[in-house]
Amino acid sequence: MSSSVRQRRPPAATQPADPGSPPNAPAPGRRGVPQLRSKLAGAGFLAPAVLLVGALLLLPFAATVHRSFFDDRRVSGFAGLDNYTLFFSDPVLTRSIQNTLMWVAGTVVLPIVLGLAIAVLTHSGGWSRVARLVVVLPYALSGAAVAVVWNFILTTDGAANQLLTSWGLDSFAQGWLLEWPGNTLVMIIANTWQSAGVAVILFLVGLQTIPPETLEAASLDGAAGWRKFWYVVLPQLRTVSVIVVGTSLVGGLKSFDLIWVLTQGGPGRQSETLAVSMYQETFLALHPGAGAAVAVVLTAIVLVASWLYLRRQLTPKGT
Repeated sequence: MSSSVRQRRPPAATQPADPGSPPNAPAPGRRGVPQLRSKLAGAGFLAPAVLLVGALLLLPFAATVHRSFFDDRRVSGFAGLDNYTLFFSDPVLTRSIQNTLMWVAGTVVLPIVLGLAIAVLTHSGGWSRVARLVVVLPYALSGAAVAVVWNFILTTDGAANQLLTSWGLDSFAQGWLLEWPGNTLVMIIANTWQSAGVAVILFLVGLQTIPPETLEAASLDGAAGWRKFWYVVLPQLRTVSVIVVGTSLVGGLKSFDLIWVLTQGGPGRQSETLAVSMYQETFLALHPGAGAAVAVVLTAIVLVASWLYLRRQLTPKGT
């Protein structure tokens, strides 16, 4: 054999590639580096918001919870649960809870019913835009401005009594804001006049998102009028209804400005809600421990009620 012929050597043995790994995959030790960087970057973007929420919400709430366990003397001593037992022994706080429950019921039911009815009636028609403007306009006003308007109507010599007198209905004229529970009921109506606007807006958005094909199919199947609304339209407004009820629930629990301007919780603290009682106890009666306890209870009620409602409504069917 010629010396020019070179003997070929077998190629060096190589480890077979992992069939499950993609080509040019990074080494196992380096795979977690991009994920770690991504998590650190996300944490960096969230950190300012978390710190801001902690500084403005969580820390004051923790301080309020701490203050609720101390009495109201100049040199505060530990009082345990004494401030919380006032809800069972103080008739003012007992009436405040009753008024709060009335506000929750009224501010949830009335805006929902009226908002949905007005949205359906003004969804189409020549005067729909004007009607929407009339209903939605009060929502742009502040609670104090709404209270000033209704104070002009509901005082003893106000527009309501003057109108009844001019119609010969003097027997129906009364001090609308001077007796419980009538004063609470008329304030709930005043609040509904303002808050129904946002319900109308949200329900109109929900109605506009319903596919026309669904309504046409329902009409072809013979559904019309109330049956069409109940079985076709209303189920498709479920998500919007969750939002409206949730916002109305929270708004009813923390109602303050309208009540304070109209009655200041009177007469005799009979029309107070928990939000008004919190202000009265803390700043007027100079009972910061009792006021802190009211604030803690009110916050707990808002959180629990919102969580229970949203958990029930947003849970997928069948789970």
